[in-house]
Amino acid sequence: MSVYSVITGTGSCIPTLIKKNSDFLDSTFLNEDGTSFSNDNETIVQKFKEITGIEERRYAESGVNASDLGAAAAEKAIVKAGIDKNTIDQIIVAHNFGDVAEGSIQGDTLPSVASKIKNKLGIQNTSCIAYDLLFGCPGWVQGVIQAEAFIKSGMAKRVLVIGTETLSRVVDDYDRDSMIYADGAGAVIIEAVESDEPIGVLSHGAQTFTEEETNYLFFGESYKDDVKNTTRYIKMYGRKIYEFALNNVPNAMKQVLDNSGVSIDQVKKICIHQANEKMDEAIVKRFFRLYKAKVPKGVMPMSIHKLGNSSVATVPTLLDLILEGEMEGQEINKGDVIILASVGAGMNINAVVHKF
Repeated sequence: MSVYSVITGTGSCIPTLIKKNSDFLDSTFLNEDGTSFSNDNETIVQKFKEITGIEERRYAESGVNASDLGAAAAEKAIVKAGIDKNTIDQIIVAHNFGDVAEGSIQGDTLPSVASKIKNKLGIQNTSCIAYDLLFGCPGWVQGVIQAEAFIKSGMAKRVLVIGTETLSRVVDDYDRDSMIYADGAGAVIIEAVESDEPIGVLSHGAQTFTEEETNYLFFGESYKDDVKNTTRYIKMYGRKIYEFALNNVPNAMKQVLDNSGVSIDQVKKICIHQANEKMDEAIVKRFFRLYKAKVPKGVMPMSIHKLGNSSVATVPTLLDLILEGEMEGQEINKGDVIILASVGAGMNINAVVHKF
């Protein structure tokens, strides 16, 4: 028998506050140089929807922070795994901005978000180590990879991996890209399981590109002149990210799948970071093309239409929704092989092949 790292419980926390595309019709969107767009907002919003697929997104309610969302998702994962929370060895929390109070763009990571979540969960075991992971949008997937490393090394038997974010509080309202971002949290319990046949994490891989790609996502000034000050907001070069992802993510996914010993026709689901519907569709199409195969119907479930881009939370939230039967026409059964994949700030890419 061998020891494998297996997802035994999942949970998500989807905020209740819905922000529809129509809510942006009265917004003032500006170019990077502060000038107005030639198109009206109705046209801007329509084109945005056609490209990203986003119809609405969720925002955290006032007084609810990333650590609150993360703790709520973690509680569900713990219950589904059927474990004693005090037997968790590691808590890995992926985020980008920490707790950001509504009305303030300053991120709070003192103490770490992981420490706050451990406190909220009421875990008293001091041997349960809690720490934060900053890896851009691929942070949660990277947390799964780190959990695998802890388990395979014998340093841990149970790991809680959380992705949580309140991106709505770090956006420039005058930037049309602000419509992309959303809030939410997802979590999984990963446990060491002995098995005669390979299960759980079968392979994984990650890459970091830091030459021209380093600042494709960055903190920058508002596009409106009279609010420019020391405050910085999340900014991105969307076209460059799109091209980078298409040129690099499919090959990275192929390398990980090839290392797993699983054939392309055995892949039942690809849970990819919900960044942009058109981009994700192109990535998956190129991925299957590398195997000279067609994309199977329903292999790439999408939650971005209703939930937007919640960064580190998109993949674990998507996975939980599928396992909970909350995505029409989507399911994951025992024995199914899935791929978890993401791309984001850094620029970072990673993927995991997991068999349930």
